[in-house]
Parts: sequence; structure tokens; C-alpha cells
Amino acid sequence: MHLYIHIPFCKQACHYCDFHFSTNLSRKADLVDAICAEIRLQQAYLPSQPLETIYFGGGTPSLLTETELDRLLVTIHEQYSVATGAEITLEANPDDLTDAVKLTMLRRYVNRLSIGIQTFDETSLRWMNRAHNAQEALASVDRARQAGFSNLSVDLIYGIPNRTDASWETDLTTMLALDVPHLSAYALTIEPDTAFGRWERSGKLTPIDEQLAATQFEQLTAALIDAGYEHYEISNFAKPGQYARHNTAYWQRRPYLGVGPSAHSYNGVSRQYNIANNARYIADIRQGVLPATVEELTVADQVNEYLLTGLRTQWGCSIAELDTLLGNDFSGQLQRELTNLYQTGWLLRDGDRLRLTPAGKLFADRVAATLFVEE
Repeated sequence: MHLYIHIPFCKQACHYCDFHFSTNLSRKADLVDAICAEIRLQQAYLPSQPLETIYFGGGTPSLLTETELDRLLVTIHEQYSVATGAEITLEANPDDLTDAVKLTMLRRYVNRLSIGIQTFDETSLRWMNRAHNAQEALASVDRARQAGFSNLSVDLIYGIPNRTDASWETDLTTMLALDVPHLSAYALTIEPDTAFGRWERSGKLTPIDEQLAATQFEQLTAALIDAGYEHYEISNFAKPGQYARHNTAYWQRRPYLGVGPSAHSYNGVSRQYNIANNARYIADIRQGVLPATVEELTVADQVNEYLLTGLRTQWGCSIAELDTLLGNDFSGQLQRELTNLYQTGWLLRDGDRLRLTPAGKLFADRVAATLFVEE
């Protein structure tokens, strides 16, 4: 089983981010209390099996104090059995990893760091309103290793306007020199309720160049595959055996519990969405009320979600599993659509598996949507 904890606080708002967070840290302790209470309220949500992964996301979980992190993990251990060797990940910003004492503290509680570097380019960091600089980005990985972390992941962003392919190549060269076991790389997207979204509407922001993003994605995949990384999910690369176990559970549709404001949960037949409002979340939890909306998944929902997530991975989708979910012959029902995708060169069939081709990875969501079923 798998547990996600959303820590909805940041020092400052990155211009591209539309995740739920607050820059007002005054209620951080109250929020941690509420999350601990929710963990107790939700104890029966997951089957009584040991937790294989725990993931602190956000927001910026590296803003947690030792007392806060300790309280959360003590509560988790009180309510759940945690498997030996469980992957315990914490997302961190480079500017929170400048203190050796802080890093040593984190190492006592978690065994994997996901570091939000995004880019090593100083101009781009300022443009995105990141709190760290290029030097802190470089130093964060070395400092984490000195504190005893070997299981490290780094986040990068590509498709940044006005960045040349050569500049992106420099980011890739710098990242590869760090020799981390895992990398996540995402295309910059402009979301409406962000600073970039407002800039775009006012004409202040140059629209994202999709061809630039596609070219840089191809540079990314070529460089990492050549360096020995497996491209095991559209946005994720790992050295052999170093997959992100928690996120892989999402992509493989395993049950998980999400706690904290805006967190999602999935139990195989329904999804649950917590309210994305810190004050209301705290108030409801104090009353013993779970501030969540439940969505029962239809057969079509389950098939389409499997297509969306499964096709993004190197394992693809099992036709037998699609048949079982659908209660029908999937490939027979979608024969025309599948044939068109095979002929386009975006999809291939390998035994029981449907997988994206390298060309198809640029159009993953479009391929999945082509195969969506209706009730």
C-alpha cells in the first residue's frame, strides 16, 4: 500500500505552479496537527497491508521542522505497519538543503530526496521565480550525498521560452555529471491560475513553442538513454532498478491514500479528493469531518485512466487487463482506432502489450484519448 502526504506551504510562489500551496506559514503547525488527525480518521481506507512507500509532496515538504516531521511519521507508524525497506521520499528545494544539520535530520526520517532543481540556468531560475540560484542547485546534490543520501532524484523543466537548444544541452550535461540515479523532466505548461497564465492573457508572455519543447524532449531522451538511463515513463528516467516506487504505484493503478489539503486517494473503485483550502481543511478535521469528495469510477473511467497512465510507461497496457476492465474485447471494439495508430507509427503491439513508439511518446495523451471508451 502507498501513502501520500501533501504539505501545502512554500516560501514563495513559482510563476508556473498551480499546485495547492500557501506562502503564509503561520498555520503550518496547525496543519500538521490536522494531517495527523486525518491519518487517524483514514486508517481504514487502505487494506491492512504494510506501507511500501510514503511520499511527502507539496508545496515544499523540506520546510518541515524536525518536530513536525517526527510527529507525522510517529502517527503513520501508530496507524500502519511500514514495510521493511519502504521507500520514504521527501520533495526538497535546493535552498532548503544548504544546512548540513538539516540534511542530517532529514536522513534520519526519509531515505529518498526528490530535489526540485528545474534548471541550472540563472536567468531562467529568476524568470520562474525559483527561490534558489544555480550554485545552490549544484551544491544540493553533493550536500545530500554527504549527509548519506544515495537514493536521489532531480527535477528539470524544458521548453522554457527564449532558451536555446544549446542552453538546454548545457543543463543536460550538468545534470549527467551529477550522476543521480533518477531524473524527472517536465515540459513547461502555462496554467490559467498562475503568474504565467496572467502574463499570457495580458500579452506579456510569449506563448510556449511546442516545437521547441518537442526538440528538447528528443535531446533529453537521447542524452539520458545514451548515458544508461531507462526511459520508463514519459517524464521519468532511472538507472536500472532505480524506479520511483511510489509514482510507479500510481501508474500501475495500485491503491493509495492521500492526506492533507488537495490530496487525492484511490482504492480501486473510487477516487477521493480533499478540499484545497487550508483553513477549511483544518476546521473540518477538528470537527472529525473528512473534507473530501468521492467519485465512484465507472467502467469507462477505469479503462480510460488505465490507458492514460499505462501508455505513459515502458510497460504499456495489457490487452487482457483492458478486456477484463471493459468486460468485452477491447482490441476488437477499437480495431479501427488501433490500426490507424499502428499505421501512424505512434503505437505498437508486443504480444499482450500496447506500447507507445518513440515517436508516439510526443503524443501520449492524444494516443490514449483516441482509444477512450464510452459507457
